[in-house]
Amino acid sequence: MPSILIVDDEPGVRSALGGVLRDEGYEIDAVETGEACLERLSRQAYDVVVLDIWLPGMDGLGTLARMRERQIDSQVVVISGHGNIESAVRAIKMGAFDFVEKPLSLEKTVLVVRNALRQRSLEAENRALRARVDAQHTMVGESYSMVKLREQITMAAPTNGRVLIFGENGTGKELVARNIHQLSRRRTGPFVEVNCAAIPEDLIESELFGHVRGAFTGAVADRRGKFELAHGGTIFLDEIADMSLKTQAKVLRVLQEQVMEPVGGSTRIRVDARVLAATNKDLTAEIRAGRFREDLYFRLNVVPIFVPPLRERQEDIPLLADHFMALLAREYGRRPKTFDADAIVALRQYGWPGNVRELRNVVERLMIMVPGDRILSRDVSFLEQGVVAAAGHAPAAAADASIPLHEARDNFERDYILRALSAQQGNISRTAEALGIERSNLYRKMRGFGIAPPPHRGTARDGERRPEDEDLA
Repeated sequence: MPSILIVDDEPGVRSALGGVLRDEGYEIDAVETGEACLERLSRQAYDVVVLDIWLPGMDGLGTLARMRERQIDSQVVVISGHGNIESAVRAIKMGAFDFVEKPLSLEKTVLVVRNALRQRSLEAENRALRARVDAQHTMVGESYSMVKLREQITMAAPTNGRVLIFGENGTGKELVARNIHQLSRRRTGPFVEVNCAAIPEDLIESELFGHVRGAFTGAVADRRGKFELAHGGTIFLDEIADMSLKTQAKVLRVLQEQVMEPVGGSTRIRVDARVLAATNKDLTAEIRAGRFREDLYFRLNVVPIFVPPLRERQEDIPLLADHFMALLAREYGRRPKTFDADAIVALRQYGWPGNVRELRNVVERLMIMVPGDRILSRDVSFLEQGVVAAAGHAPAAAADASIPLHEARDNFERDYILRALSAQQGNISRTAEALGIERSNLYRKMRGFGIAPPPHRGTARDGERRPEDEDLA
């Protein structure tokens, strides 16, 4: 039952208004001073406060100011005399929902209170939806590689620098892009995602840049492109390596000149969108094969971020499993199930070729199909135990005989360097020593594979020089 607090020094107003609102089915309390109002709000939450401007002692504006200082989120309906409309307007600017002029029309007052309750309900629903979305976009994990990934995101986000996100399918590249956007100065602007691999080649230019009516068969009206829709915000180009060379050239022009032309049009449209891109391919190998423009690579690869595969952060698997279980339990309206210790061991032993996306699907299957409240090791026996975790093994892509030898070699070398960095806690000197190569050579390889050096804090550790001190030529 909605609760309402009436604050007025006139007993007749408190009695009449309280009776009418009580007949509407609301729970009513009434006090006669601003001080009593604040004291009551400190003990109980109310959905709506009906607040008179003229009060003995602390007036209505002062009471409202104190409420906002204490972050009391009740909707406030102000009661104002005819000669006090200016104060009522000030109250609206301070966050009051609406005002009702005295002498009170009880019918109008009930309507305003009803609207205030509806507004409060909408705000509560919005907060719940936002919390649900935030939970879905939370980066879960406390492993070394995840800590470093968060550090990179935190450093890159406040800038306008372009970010190129590397990682296998299912590792969470889109999640990284969304976190960068949410931590950036453009967070209030749009986040526009484009899956370059999912759009047919003959439509991708229209999708990115828009088109004018009659530009091609089926273009019956003007259409704004994704770059224009992302103006003032962020555009995320997922699977950028699957874009044709022709479209790459047009994207490069947009990055260089910050202008674009719709398909079939001649009007130049200025766009201001931060570009984030992602790929699961080795772009240096794509460049050598002639499938990706080197100049576009350098334009995009201002801040490279590598998202580690799940097999390289096995300690995060229990946290991720519990996280997905909680989300799915809320989605299905069920109680979350708990994982037995042996089931967790089985999950950690699996190789997860589909990475975090596959883990979420497995947890959803367990939520649906396991009848009890506990998930045992036998419940996850369907996982292929033959897929070995990363320790001492090359990634699945490197073992794929269908890809060229040089690409498989590059994939293996990049994965090997990342595992060595993780084992040495990001220390470049110790990693180079463990790999048996010079630090300058390690830096060159990291740059070529898009692996960002670990951030330095203060002076270099263990006598190692910073990347800028190395001979990277």
